[in-house]
Amino acid sequence: MRSDRIKKGTEAAPQRALLYALGLTEEELKRPLIGIVSSYNEIVPGHMNLDKIVAAVKQGVLEAGGIPVVFPAIAVCDGIAMGHEGMKYSLVTRELIADSTEAMAMAHPFDGLVMVPNCDKNVPGLLMAAARLNIPAIFVSGGPMLAGRSRRKRISYSTVSEAVSESKTGKIEAETLCELEKSACPTCGSCSGMFTANSMNCLSEVLGMALPGNGTIPAVYSERIRLAKRAGMQIMELLRANICPRDIMVKEAFENALTIDMALGCSTNSMLHLPAIAHECGIEIDLQQANDISEKTPNLCHLAPAGEYYIEDLNEAGGIPALMHEVQKAELLHTNLMTCTGKTVGENIAGKEILDTDVIRLIHNPYSPKGGIAVLKGNLAPEGCVVKKSAVDEKMLTHTGRARVFDGEEQALSAIYAGDIHPGDVVVIRYEGPKGGPGMREMLNPTSAIMGSGLGDCVALITDGRFSGATRGAAIGHVSPEAADGGTIALIHDGDKIAIDIPACTINVLVSEEELEKRRNEWRPRQQKLKGYLKRYARDVSSGSRGAVLL
Repeated sequence: MRSDRIKKGTEAAPQRALLYALGLTEEELKRPLIGIVSSYNEIVPGHMNLDKIVAAVKQGVLEAGGIPVVFPAIAVCDGIAMGHEGMKYSLVTRELIADSTEAMAMAHPFDGLVMVPNCDKNVPGLLMAAARLNIPAIFVSGGPMLAGRSRRKRISYSTVSEAVSESKTGKIEAETLCELEKSACPTCGSCSGMFTANSMNCLSEVLGMALPGNGTIPAVYSERIRLAKRAGMQIMELLRANICPRDIMVKEAFENALTIDMALGCSTNSMLHLPAIAHECGIEIDLQQANDISEKTPNLCHLAPAGEYYIEDLNEAGGIPALMHEVQKAELLHTNLMTCTGKTVGENIAGKEILDTDVIRLIHNPYSPKGGIAVLKGNLAPEGCVVKKSAVDEKMLTHTGRARVFDGEEQALSAIYAGDIHPGDVVVIRYEGPKGGPGMREMLNPTSAIMGSGLGDCVALITDGRFSGATRGAAIGHVSPEAADGGTIALIHDGDKIAIDIPACTINVLVSEEELEKRRNEWRPRQQKLKGYLKRYARDVSSGSRGAVLL
């Protein structure tokens, strides 16, 4: 066991002295040492219940013969960080989480790890750490929030975001906004739609790193506690069998994840996180793979914000196993891969039929014959950009409009609220990429303002930043190369025509190459006054098309 180096032999006497100081007994030191990475804190609603999840994991580890030892991971709430300087610190925490977990697990050689994340950057950050460390590991999240209810209608966090614009434009009264904000998030858990947190928790199941139910069992259900106990027991089985993350997260597992991503209609942030996790496994994901998989994968789910169903509905419809079982009817998955259950993908999903065909459609009756996410390329984004096409109004799947260019989110938001954006426009928000932000802020507020202003079926938004999973509409992010690197998005002028064709996966600014080259020669990098972690991050981060990993 890895932990023997601090528990056995004469040379380990100083380490044993410190372990005894923890209250451990001689008998306990003979057992495997299992680290439990707890993302618990009291500021993120998706993490406020993780103390209960961790307690259940500890019980499961103890029952299976291990010694559980808890240590923390940080977590940022994207919703609370949204729209101000704090959003620059959201994506960058993914690397901090991976690095700090690596440091803790190497400094204190645990035999196995149980990761307890829930929200946006925790899940991919800990998956990256698991791949990097490659010791037995299993994931159990805190679970999704139940949908809110207002006037007999189900709502979520994204409802409130769009209601801000409706309030500013006089479409709803202040009292209605107040009612919505108090009703939208009624329980602990990750926000209730197919937003980034729930996308990644579902894809953790698909990758094989979490037990079935991890992505969909609501946070407030006792079944979530039972799942946590089982995860604590199962880490001991993984340890005995020496099944490690890179035995599970193989190339074909990422192909499965991309396939289910398309069937589910996940957050576009998955197109940042899956390449970053794969990178830690020594596997490179080309974004073109997403389009290739999308071409043959039907979109079977329209969960909020794309549709009227929520994660609790997906759970009741059979969850990820039922969805995977349905997708496999078209032979689109690799089913012989090992998972953290100790069984193969095929064994995990065998016989898992859909229980509600409105929530998860049958393979022959999809919402769309192609997947829910598309990667667009063209002279505006030579390395690609990403759109959640399942959440785009049908009228906006193809669109040519006049560019309205803004250097940063705040400028764009002011123009939208001032009524300065008109039908047909293409809002361009630049210098919000991984380097240019820095931190690649989410543009939920501008997209919500567009939707709330009634422009969702006639205005597109393009950015080198990214979007919340709560975003809907013709919102195209991750434009690469970004403006800070001199990408084409930095060269666009107000009034330029931009042509978007989502079905054809193309995006172009209708300006001659000669004119673009002239502008390119005149362009100068924008100087930023940065300090601390953001300065180091901006210096070392890669393109969004490569997962915004640190080089």
